[in-house]
Amino acid sequence: MPPRLRSALSAVLLALSCLLVPFGALAAWAAYGLADTGRYVATMAPLATDPDVREAVADTVGDDILRAVDQHLDVRPVRGSVRPFVHDAVRSFTQTEAFQLAWDTGNRVTHDAVLRALRDNDDGDAAGRPVTVDLAPVTDQVKRQLTRDHVPLAARIPVEHIAVPVLPAERLASLRKGFHVLEVTGFWLPVAALTFAATGIALAVHRRRAVAATALGTALGGGLLALTLAVGRSLTLADLPEGVSHPAVGAVYDALTGTLRTVSWLLLVLGLTVALTAWLTRCLRPVHPARHRPAPDPPAAAPAPPVSTTCR
Repeated sequence: MPPRLRSALSAVLLALSCLLVPFGALAAWAAYGLADTGRYVATMAPLATDPDVREAVADTVGDDILRAVDQHLDVRPVRGSVRPFVHDAVRSFTQTEAFQLAWDTGNRVTHDAVLRALRDNDDGDAAGRPVTVDLAPVTDQVKRQLTRDHVPLAARIPVEHIAVPVLPAERLASLRKGFHVLEVTGFWLPVAALTFAATGIALAVHRRRAVAATALGTALGGGLLALTLAVGRSLTLADLPEGVSHPAVGAVYDALTGTLRTVSWLLLVLGLTVALTAWLTRCLRPVHPARHRPAPDPPAAAPAPPVSTTCR
C-alpha cells in the first residue's frame, strides 16, 4: 500500500476511534451500570445518610401523611399543630437503620419495576400504565413511631398504598427503544473504538505519532465527557418543577454519574500521560554516531611486464 494512502486511512480510523471513546463510555455506563440492580442499589445506598436527601424524604412523606389524614379524618383544625410532629417523626425515622433498609428496598423495587417496564414489549396491559412505587411501608413505620411518641390521632393515620409515578406511560415507548439501543451499543461501541485505534496505529507510517495523536484524541474525548456531565447537571437542576429539592436532586445526580465522571477523568489523564510519554521518548531518543567504514584497500598494482635480458 502506498505510504500516502496508509497515512490517510490511518488518520480516518484514529479519528473514528477518538470520536467513539466518549460515546462508548456513556453507553457502557448506561448499559452495565444503571441497568444492573445490584450496582444501582449500592450506588444509591450512601444517599440515605445525605442530609438533603433525608430532608426531601421527610417533606415528601410528611406531606403525604397529612394529605391522607385530611382525606379520611376530620382533624383540619389541628392540622397546624400536628404538622410539626409529623415532620419531626419522619425526620427522626430517616436517621434509623429501618430507614436505611426501607431506602435500599425501595430503590431495589423501583429499579426492578423500571427495568421490567423497559424490557417487556409484549405486555399490552402494562403498556398504558405508568411505572409507580409504593410508599406504604415508609408511612407505616412513621405511624408506629408517632404512636410510640404519643402524638394525638397518630393511631388513626391511614396507611394507604401511595403510588408514586416514576416513569410516565406516554414516555415508555421511546424510553424502551432507547434502552434497547443502549444495551447493544454499550458493548459494541467500546469494542469498535479499540479496534479502530489498533488498526489505525498498525497502518500508520509513523507509529509514534499515531500513538500520540490517539492519546490526545482520547484525552479530548474524556474532557468533553466531563464537560457534558457538568452541563447535564446544570440543565437537570434548572428544569426541576417547583417544590422539588435542588440539593437532593443534585446529590442523586452526582451519585448516579460518579462512575462515569471517574472514567472521564481517567481518559483525560491516561491520554495526556501516553501522549507525553510518546513525545519524551522521541525527544530523548539517543543519537547513535555515524559508523565509519574502513576505507577499502587500494587495488593491487598490475604486475610489471618482465624485462627481457636477452642481448642482441
